[in-house]
Amino acid sequence: MGHENAGIKNICGKESVKFMNVIEIDHLTYSYPGASEPTLKDVSIQIEKGDFLAIVGNNGCGKSTLCKTLNGLIPQFISGDFEGTVLACGLDTKQTDVGVLAQKVGYVYQDFENQIIRPTVLDDASYACLNYAMPDYLERGKKALEQCGLMGRENDYIWQLSGGQTHLLALAGAVSLQPEVLILDEPIAQLDPMHADRIYGVLKELNEKHGKTIIVIEHHTEYIADYCKHVTLMKDGKIQWTLPADASLRRVEELQACNIFPPQVTIAAHRMQEKEQLAENISLPTTVEEGKAFFVPKPGRRAVAAGVHDDQREVVAEFCDVGIAYRSVKGNPHVVFSGLDLKIRKGDNIALIGSNGAGKSTLMKMLVGLLKPASGEVLVNGHSIRSLKTEVLSRKISMVYQNPEDMFIKDSIAGDIAYAMEVRGIPESGRRTQELLQRFRLTELGERDGRLLSGGQMRRASLAIGIALNPEILLLDEPTANLDIATRKEIIRTLEEMKSITETVVIATHDMQLVCEWADRIIVLSEGKVAADGGRDEIFSNQEVVKKAGIRPPEIFSMGKALCPEALCYTIDDFLNQFERRTNANENS
Repeated sequence: MGHENAGIKNICGKESVKFMNVIEIDHLTYSYPGASEPTLKDVSIQIEKGDFLAIVGNNGCGKSTLCKTLNGLIPQFISGDFEGTVLACGLDTKQTDVGVLAQKVGYVYQDFENQIIRPTVLDDASYACLNYAMPDYLERGKKALEQCGLMGRENDYIWQLSGGQTHLLALAGAVSLQPEVLILDEPIAQLDPMHADRIYGVLKELNEKHGKTIIVIEHHTEYIADYCKHVTLMKDGKIQWTLPADASLRRVEELQACNIFPPQVTIAAHRMQEKEQLAENISLPTTVEEGKAFFVPKPGRRAVAAGVHDDQREVVAEFCDVGIAYRSVKGNPHVVFSGLDLKIRKGDNIALIGSNGAGKSTLMKMLVGLLKPASGEVLVNGHSIRSLKTEVLSRKISMVYQNPEDMFIKDSIAGDIAYAMEVRGIPESGRRTQELLQRFRLTELGERDGRLLSGGQMRRASLAIGIALNPEILLLDEPTANLDIATRKEIIRTLEEMKSITETVVIATHDMQLVCEWADRIIVLSEGKVAADGGRDEIFSNQEVVKKAGIRPPEIFSMGKALCPEALCYTIDDFLNQFERRTNANENS
C-alpha cells in the first residue's frame, strides 16, 4: 500500500518480526452465548498497513462482530465460543490485555455518544491518555483535536457541540492514543452531508498523512467510491471477497443480492449495459466525475420544474411565532427557533430536513408536548398544546424515536403494542394488537423482546407501537438510519402502506433518497427558521437553500445536473429517461 514495514514491541518488551499486514485473521469462528449457530464462520483475512478498507454486507452478516474481535472486546468482554486466531499489530487479541490493544486499535462505535464521558472537549479528548498515566496527555488530546478539526473548541462543553462535532470528538478520543488502526462503525449514519464530508475528510488525512489504517463499516457506497481503497464483502458470517474499491462497486448484481446499494451512477450505467446488451468488460462509472465521460443527454429531453401551488387543505398543526432555546451552563442560551411560523395540513407527507442541530427533533418534541416553547404558540386542531392534557395530545399525535429501542418497555412486542391501549382502557386492545402484528409482518415475532430483533424488525415494531392509538399525526425521527438497502426499502414500503391508517406523517431525515421517493412536501430548517418549503423541484433547484442548509440531493440528481443544468432526476428511472450512454464510452476498459 506504499507504506514501509514497521516493527512493534510485544507486551514483554521484545521486538517482534516486522509486518506488512496490520491485521491477520486465520480461520476465525465465533458464536455468541446461547446462539444456535456461529455469527462468524471460518473467517480468514489480511489487512495491509495503510489500507482504507470498507466492510460491507447486509444487517446481521457479522460486520460489527468481526470488528469487535480486532480490539479484544470479543472474546475478552463478550464471551462465546471462539476458534481461530486474530492478530492486530502482531498481538494476539485473545491473549493480549485490552488496555494494550486499545493503544494499537482505536474504535468509534455506532452509538458514539456513549464514548463521550467528560464535560469539556479537551478533557474528553485527553481522558484516555490520562487514564494510561501518560505525562503528555494534554498535548496528545490537543493534537488529536487538531487532527480531527476541533481546534478552538478545547474549552467548550460537550453539549455545545453539534452531532457531527460530537462524532469527531469520539474519534479524537481514539486518535489521542495514536493507534495504528482506527475502526469506525457506521460513521455517518446519523449525520447531514456537511458533517459526513468532514468525518471522511478527517479519515482521509489520518490515512494519507499520518499512515493510519482505517476500517469502516459502511452502507453509503458513494463515500466508499470517493474515499476507500478496498472493500470486503461479508455474507452469512463469511468473507466473500476483498477487492479494490472501484472494482468491487462495479459488481452491481452481486452487491444487490447482498442488500447493498451500489452508487446510483453505477446502477444507472449497469442498467444501460443490460438494456443495450453491452460487453461485460465495459468499465462502469462509480463516481459523478467518471459518469461525465459515460453519459450524455438524450436529444430533446428536458425536465420542467413544477410550479408552486397554494394548498387549502385543513390545518391540523401550527407553529405561531414560536421561540425556544436551551439553557447553557456556559455563555448565552442556545437559540433553536426564533419566530418560527409553520402550518402542517391534513394529508401531508412531510420530510423535515436540515443540518445536524437545525431543530428537527426539537420541532417534533414541541408537537408532542415534550418541550414547551418559550414564546409563541403550538396549536393542534386549533388548540394550544398548553391547554391539552397529555392523554388527549397522545391520542392525536404519536412520535417514533430515532432509536427504536427507546420504544420498548415490555418483554415482548405484543406487550409493547398493547401497553398504550391498555393503560387507557381502550376496549378490544388484544384484537387491535393482533391486527397490528399482522399488518407489520410481526405475528411470528409477537412474543420476542423488541430489543433482541434485527434493525428492520425493530423499526417495524416501533411503527406498530407508534400508531397503536390511531393518531392523526405520526412523527418519525430518522426512520432509515443505520439500515441496509433491503431494510430501508422495507421501511419505505411500510410507510406507503400506512397512508391508509395515518393521513399526516412528518419524517425528520438526512436520507435524501427517502425524501425524493416518499415526501410530497419538503421543509428545510436553517438558523431557527424555515429556509424553504415546497416540492422536490422547488427545494433542490434552489442552490442558495441547498448550500445554506447543508443538504444534498441524491447522487443521481447531481449526476443529471453535471450533464445538463436543467435536468431534474430524483430516481434512476428519471435519469434513464433523460440520458443515454456516450457512444464508445469506456469500451476498452
